[in-house]
Amino acid sequence: MTAEHPILDAQALKALGEASAPKACTCAVGACTGWESITEDRWPAAQMNRLGTLRSAPADPYAGADAEPTFEEFHPNGTRYESPNAPIAPRFFPYNRCDVLACSQCQHVLLKYTEFGGYYVDHRVRALQPNLVVETPKL
Repeated sequence: MTAEHPILDAQALKALGEASAPKACTCAVGACTGWESITEDRWPAAQMNRLGTLRSAPADPYAGADAEPTFEEFHPNGTRYESPNAPIAPRFFPYNRCDVLACSQCQHVLLKYTEFGGYYVDHRVRALQPNLVVETPKL
């Protein structure tokens, strides 16, 4: 990742969210307080600016299990993946596979990753809620 699109940790992610001043937006993304599937034709790519990523490159790409980010989720209070109040934990799935973007029209900061299944590709988006960002111990 270049300096213009840095790898963000929980503290930097929270600061980005707190510094944004979102306005009402009528784009196709919508509120997305929990993870939502979004098709390519609905994603307003032209108005999205990439701010960074939560994906960290492995020190050794041949390190076996350490080369792949975890699929473990972080839900200490019984939330679930789709819960609007689920913690945003950058070291855990799906956040560890996200890019961080901002809409140039409404200034909403969004998290986006792509789920790859056996027969499908599903782009998913969640609005950054800085009050839900948590720093977790390293796995």
